Amino acid sequence: MHKTLGGISFVLVSVLLLAGCGSQEEESPSEPVVETPSPQESAEPKEVVDPLVVAISTKASLRSDRRLMVEGETNLPEGALIQVTIEREISRVRWQARTNVLDGKFNAGPFGSGSGLPDGRYMVRVQLSEASVQPSSVQARIGNEGEHLAGELVTQTRHGLGQVATYSRSFLVGSEPRRTRDQVDVVEEM
Repeated sequence: MHKTLGGISFVLVSVLLLAGCGSQEEESPSEPVVETPSPQESAEPKEVVDPLVVAISTKASLRSDRRLMVEGETNLPEGALIQVTIEREISRVRWQARTNVLDGKFNAGPFGSGSGLPDGRYMVRVQLSEASVQPSSVQARIGNEGEHLAGELVTQTRHGLGQVATYSRSFLVGSEPRRTRDQVDVVEEM
């Protein structure tokens, strides 16, 4: 009987020694730890939106009063707010108009003073306004910060308001074509 008691005490001493080997850090904390999922994990899966590779083209025409009209085509969403700017190269005088995309097209103008545009080189620029000012249907397609926009016309805004799309093209106003090595359109009176 003594042998059994000795064996039991050996086992009991071994168990006590092993139990005492733990460190203070392994003790359970006084407050239970509750793991919360990150906002991305807890939110419902977001719908994947295909990028919109932006395409814009324009045609400028000079009215009989020598004021300029700009027509364009684009794949931007219906109702998208855009700004069309005409700038004279020599003087840097600008005219601007805001318009909307309707059925993939937009029109802006007439641009120029009451006396019309003098002959010379001009730049037409079409810019999609920031996503924050777009109608909700347009924001749904391009993203809240324009993150779904793609292509060579897409750039980051200077003010950190996301991405926008900007198209620009040079053209010459006048009745005689001028020699130039640049790719420009010549706009003549109608």
